[in-house]
Amino acid sequence: MITVAIVDDHPIVRAGMRAVLEASDDIVVVAEGGSGSEALQLVEKHAPDVLVLDINLPDKSGIDVTCQLQTANSSTAILILTAHDDSQLIFELLENGAIGYVLKDEALETLANAVRAAASGKSWLSPTIASKVVKRAVRQQINAAQDALSAPTSENLTPRELEILYLLADGLDNTAIAERLTVTKRTVQNHISNTYRKLGVTSRTEAMLYAIRHGLAQVTSKENASDDS
Repeated sequence: MITVAIVDDHPIVRAGMRAVLEASDDIVVVAEGGSGSEALQLVEKHAPDVLVLDINLPDKSGIDVTCQLQTANSSTAILILTAHDDSQLIFELLENGAIGYVLKDEALETLANAVRAAASGKSWLSPTIASKVVKRAVRQQINAAQDALSAPTSENLTPRELEILYLLADGLDNTAIAERLTVTKRTVQNHISNTYRKLGVTSRTEAMLYAIRHGLAQVTSKENASDDS
């Protein structure tokens, strides 16, 4: 069984999340809380596999809780659940140890799968967030990343692989990418396979998180990236 602790300052929201999660045979909610201090206490007491954590709490922010748990080398995976979709906030949380980010308006459909992914050590972002973050991260830093990866080593992404990574984040499928780059669909598939292999990932979301966490890209604020909307 996957054990989960839920921390949100709204009891009704917690009840809804508990109902969604416990409808699954492989997930059990072992604790609930309504503050950042409680989140830290619950993790210490129960050591759940996953902490579903709201950002806005009455005493500590979700970022503070995430940072403290990371500093304490907690084995609990942190899954952020919130109504906020600010890219800079997402980047800060991911950088400080959160493994996933789920929007509340998508939670009913995705929360159980997000918890399963987090429990197995895999990153999870709501589709809306994944596309938004990847586009901004790769678009702003693609030229710098190409320079940084220009050394002749088999583990580096080529400029074409970086370009395809961006196009994937922009929502293009393999056929559209092939048309954009004037190459065959098989060539695109080969580039994607090589990119995933080099990064050690199996999905576009994991590829984006790898790029951010290893300094290949960074997320700009909304004010500086308003043209991406």
